Amino acid sequence: MTLQANAATPWLQRPPSAIATRRVFCVPHAGCGANIFDGWPERQGLVEFLPVELPGRLTRYGDPMPDTFQELAGAVIEGLRPHLDVPYALFGHCWSGLAVYETAVQLQRAGLPMPQRLFVSGQVAPQDGPVGRMLDMDDAELAHELSLTIRAAGNHPHPELVAIYAKVLRTDVEVCRRYVVPEPTRLNCPVTAIGWADDTEVPPERMAGWAQCADTTFEVFPGRHERFLDAPPELLRTLSAGTSS
Repeated sequence: MTLQANAATPWLQRPPSAIATRRVFCVPHAGCGANIFDGWPERQGLVEFLPVELPGRLTRYGDPMPDTFQELAGAVIEGLRPHLDVPYALFGHCWSGLAVYETAVQLQRAGLPMPQRLFVSGQVAPQDGPVGRMLDMDDAELAHELSLTIRAAGNHPHPELVAIYAKVLRTDVEVCRRYVVPEPTRLNCPVTAIGWADDTEVPPERMAGWAQCADTTFEVFPGRHERFLDAPPELLRTLSAGTSS
């Protein structure tokens, strides 16, 4: 695959900034769209944060979600590769931590520009999964979980929208269930594994396996599993610094 000229893509909420010289592509976690990053700034200095819109949600509701992380990663690369023309990083939280890892794996295999750094938040390494309480939830429990996430983002969960996105969440959970990686591909880009001190879902110590996937730096920030939604200053500083390393 070769890079193409910069072009519009449905994978991004907005076109890349003409001012920013570095990019962080931010992938939403399971059941959610790019609007979970609405509380984040568009830029910090010359680093811009670009939410990625996945198929099957928000403006792409009519687009089918791939059945596997491998298929999703290939589609993400096709959508974003015109915008890999400046130093960039990938950020994923929980479910999307695995999505960005698989994207980096396929970028490496294809010989395309690699991220300066991969940021994974609140997720175990791929060879240590699949794990997560959602794997054992029925549809009603997933809908309740989604409502809690919407409230955590400062919004009011509308019952009809919750019902729609519970189906999206179910699809995403099944994608995670299928992702079995006995032996991880070691990346030639570094990883920063970000744990949250009060995370009861994925305690920071459960993230140690990322060291098998790449040269890995471990960070632990204050807060619970979903604190990344608030764009904590320490998280933004880490992401911004990582695009220049």
